[in-house]
Amino acid sequence: MYLGIDPGLATMGYGLVQGEGDRLQCLEYGVLTTSSQEKMPERLLSLFERTDELIREYQPFSLAMEQLFFSKNVKTAFQVGQARGVIILAAARHGLEVFEYSPLEIKKGITGYGQADKKQMQALVRSILNLEELPQPDDAADALAVAICHLQVHRLRQKMEEWL
Repeated sequence: MYLGIDPGLATMGYGLVQGEGDRLQCLEYGVLTTSSQEKMPERLLSLFERTDELIREYQPFSLAMEQLFFSKNVKTAFQVGQARGVIILAAARHGLEVFEYSPLEIKKGITGYGQADKKQMQALVRSILNLEELPQPDDAADALAVAICHLQVHRLRQKMEEWL
């Protein structure tokens, strides 16, 4: 089972995916939110504790997250960076290896096209995981895409090791 994370301070998406043969299955997805009314330390502690709880409950093999890309809003980039830090800390606490993928790698891994839009991504995530509805909100759909991308990369690495 693989845990995908779309990091954010106000809204952090998560998705848990497992694969059996050629079939991928969604076990859980959603978002963790913090309030802008809270002070930064409390928000980060909340994300840490809730990520730690997800890891304890589901015991994933590894954690994958979207890489931080620099935006024009430096304040937002710093906040996302801090949120990523507590997510990595929670993973390290449980001995989980952390993998990172760029938005381009994730889109290419899901759709075969690095410039796919949100609607295309959501539709393919829904199809790949055989979900009845589009995963919502966007942050949760993005986290599922990260988990799918990582699972596929992990499988490819295993096959390559078998061949060598």
